[in-house]
Amino acid sequence: MQVNRKVYARLDMIGKGGSSRVYKVLSHNNQMFAVKRVSLDRTDQETMNGYMNEISLLKRLEGNHRIIRLIDSEVKAGPDGSKGHLTLVMELGEIDMARLLHDQLKQPLNVVWVAYYWQQMLQAVDVIHEEKIVHSDLKPANFVVVRGQLKLIDFGIANAIANDTTNIHRESHVGTVNYMSPEAIELQEGVRRFKVGRPSDIWSLGCILYQMVYGAPPFHKLGVYQKMRAIPDPQYCIEKVPTVVIETIKRCLDRAPKARATIPELLENEWLGMKEVERLIAELQSLRGV
Repeated sequence: MQVNRKVYARLDMIGKGGSSRVYKVLSHNNQMFAVKRVSLDRTDQETMNGYMNEISLLKRLEGNHRIIRLIDSEVKAGPDGSKGHLTLVMELGEIDMARLLHDQLKQPLNVVWVAYYWQQMLQAVDVIHEEKIVHSDLKPANFVVVRGQLKLIDFGIANAIANDTTNIHRESHVGTVNYMSPEAIELQEGVRRFKVGRPSDIWSLGCILYQMVYGAPPFHKLGVYQKMRAIPDPQYCIEKVPTVVIETIKRCLDRAPKARATIPELLENEWLGMKEVERLIAELQSLRGV
């Protein structure tokens, strides 16, 4: 494969979507990278805008160690008038958080493990919030481990917040339902526009933390239609919520966006320093029936 005349040896396909494929590649100097290759003939304008937005934001966030690094990108026209391909070269993640969670749930609950990765997730989201960027699709699969460090990926539907506001209005739903905030689902004053901001990312983080502790996100047992009704409904109780770590979940999963914790507040939680590890392990293991 060639990107801007640099040659990469394709090793394995490690992911695919409707119009895109992701490959593990080897560079001329024996470095491993991930290459995302998008067929533009099968990509609508909205999706293309998402890819270009991702490139723009990754360039803007370059140098932050909690954000996946964009190495190179190229749009190349195809033969016979075809649109060709968009190619992105990025850091290669060894494993994503979804897979880590899947493997970890086979073991007894380890609060040290939860605190270690939760703190890195907070640091990653703090980076983009400080840059006035809302991710809008935070979920375990969008955090990857690169050389032992957790990094945030996939900025296709992320948006920069204008200087004079803390929210973004969108014409349609974005995100993954299990991790979607109430305000990303509810209609605003009967108009088909959805208000999302930093608190929407906090809600998604709370769902991930809930999953790290209990093994699944809070609304996972419901069907899609039921989820869309239950998430904004203050009468629908989010179950299993005891002290300290769970207080963090509660502060993230407040249905009122302005009442949710901020990243700096979450980073202040004492349990991240593991001062009460033994008590937390005993309490949370009893809740999970370990």
